[in-house]
Amino acid sequence: MLGTRHRTPAVAAGTAALLSLATVSGITGAQTAGAATSGRTPLAGTVVAAAARQHPAGTVSRSATVDFELVLKLDDAAGAQALVRAVSTPGSASYRHYLTAAQWESKFSPTAAEVSGARAWLASEGFKVGATSSDRITISASGTAAQVEKAFDTGLANYKLNGRVVRLATRQMSVPASIAGSVVGAMGINQNVATPAAAAASAASTRASALAASTRASALAATDPFPPAPSAFITAQPCGAYYGAKATTVTPAFGHGYPSVVPDEVCGYKPGQYRSAYHIGSAQTGKGVTVAVIDAYGSSTIASDASRYFAKNDPGDPFSSAHFSQLDSTPFDDQAECAASGWLDEQAIDVESVHSTAPDAKILYVGAKDCINGLFNSEQKVIDHSLASVVTNSWGDDAGDLFDDVATRTAYDDLFMMADSTGISVLFSSGDNGDNFNLFGLSSADYPPSSPYVTAVGGTSLKIGANGQQSGQLGWATGRSFKCTANVEDVIPGCSASTVGTWLPVTFDGGSGGFTSYNYLQPSYQAKVVPSSLALRNEAVDGPVPLRVEPDISMDADPSTGFLIGLHEIFPNGKDEYGQTRYGGTSLASPLLAGVIADADQVAGGSPVGFINPAIYGLDTKSGAIDDIVPGGKQAEYRVDHGFTYGATSGYIDSFRELTYEGVITYCDETGNCATRPNTLSTAKGYDSMTGLGSIGPDFITDLANS
Repeated sequence: MLGTRHRTPAVAAGTAALLSLATVSGITGAQTAGAATSGRTPLAGTVVAAAARQHPAGTVSRSATVDFELVLKLDDAAGAQALVRAVSTPGSASYRHYLTAAQWESKFSPTAAEVSGARAWLASEGFKVGATSSDRITISASGTAAQVEKAFDTGLANYKLNGRVVRLATRQMSVPASIAGSVVGAMGINQNVATPAAAAASAASTRASALAASTRASALAATDPFPPAPSAFITAQPCGAYYGAKATTVTPAFGHGYPSVVPDEVCGYKPGQYRSAYHIGSAQTGKGVTVAVIDAYGSSTIASDASRYFAKNDPGDPFSSAHFSQLDSTPFDDQAECAASGWLDEQAIDVESVHSTAPDAKILYVGAKDCINGLFNSEQKVIDHSLASVVTNSWGDDAGDLFDDVATRTAYDDLFMMADSTGISVLFSSGDNGDNFNLFGLSSADYPPSSPYVTAVGGTSLKIGANGQQSGQLGWATGRSFKCTANVEDVIPGCSASTVGTWLPVTFDGGSGGFTSYNYLQPSYQAKVVPSSLALRNEAVDGPVPLRVEPDISMDADPSTGFLIGLHEIFPNGKDEYGQTRYGGTSLASPLLAGVIADADQVAGGSPVGFINPAIYGLDTKSGAIDDIVPGGKQAEYRVDHGFTYGATSGYIDSFRELTYEGVITYCDETGNCATRPNTLSTAKGYDSMTGLGSIGPDFITDLANS
């Protein structure tokens, strides 16, 4: 689940390159490749980070099945990097002069001879050899754990990481010297578990709900290919139809410099409110553009749910105009491990928000078979076959910039370079846990968002007024204080008979993901825009070299200023039926932006804007293009949830929510040891660590189209 791509000192000096390879030492425990021994060559970056291996969780059965993708090196990686820069940088003679997928593969993919040699070696080791991808980057294979250990001269063991048990290699892998020149590693031997970046209540309650639903999924899998509906999150009153529609006088006073009267959360913004607040014109509809939504799993009711939702909430833009289609990789697997039903919330957010900001764009939903290896295969399917010009991904591997191995990142990065060079915009949610300190006790960006070849979409708290106008935006990071009431005594930590009636200590609830990469040098588009204090944040690990920072740009993500969605849910009475509720997270921000980019493609005359990062960093100083998100002082929201959301048997639970939270964050490991540290992300004038460049301005669509 981790590793690093290594760089040489000569490459480290070349900060103008879009991508260079970085060395991470003490934190990762990475090993460099050595000379070939006994006819074998070690593969750099294939041993897991020390931080991921702190909690062993038992052995891997030697007869256990291991599915993986052998990852091959591009024939001309430097040329592929140079092409990305040429076709995506305004002012370049090749700007937006894209290749076809076949042309890209002809120039950069591994050769047929390299593929043939790799397949022959896999077969000689007894693996079941599957398909070679059409881009020739990966070869599917399957075998036993014993075969993997022998073939790659490694060991396998289980470890507990972020509440999950994952299989990881115990030592660096190697391959015969005869094929080492064409092989990067094997993606999937080191497991990573992607999670959706959706936020409703608390991370703990949302995960518990999803896991409970997945237990039902296991029982139904034999007769129904789709997971059952997720457990319902039910929005409680008071909440407003727009920001500030209702307010609460805080009793007892919260103090700490916050106002005594604060706005209640919104009940959930509707499509028209987003179009109005983001200045999306009536003629900007994404017509003629296809947006692909990639998630794990799928729902048998998504089309009917979305049709019902728009009929109720946006009747002027019926869902039929999306010409919706699904490409599901059934049979689905690993449903319990992936909390499969929880991905159905994600699907509804993504599909319905894309249609909200691009009501005439076609939507292709691509449901991966699982959240482990399946998402890459789905991404590959869309990009290899040019099935869309915009791709939105509301998922990632928490702290994956540090933990994902070299094979995983190389396979994805090479695929993203192909997308960029063929005119496909690829977006990823930046994550919902800030710099991930609360999950791991260390700071790291998620991956794939940290790849310099994708647009990492962070989050804001968006204020939409009574007339659809944008009345303000703040960086999304929320501190939450529960009010201790009798119904949650001994249910909410810290709430006891002696604290009833008081506000409990503030804890970090969630926020826009972001941090500085450990692996990627600063891309040219970030030079002179990203402050050196952020680009050099990992100087103690990587040396005095500017590095890639994410997110790039942000849209609404705060779940308390979130989006009203419609889907089938399982309610507390056991009924499986359509319901409407509010969700947020950077899961919302990415598909909102995907619709906006579809609008820009349309405005550009149907010519895709492609990889947008070089263009949008150039728009940073253009008036009206990007709204800068700056500190807003001590602001807060009041939120009321049903008590059962947090495990209570009755009543409600109130929370006071500090906006743009910059207080302390606490991490507790598997043994109960805890550490506390201030939030490292904040808003500031210009590019900042919480929202990136900021959010889209009133002229963003036309300026991007015409850049």
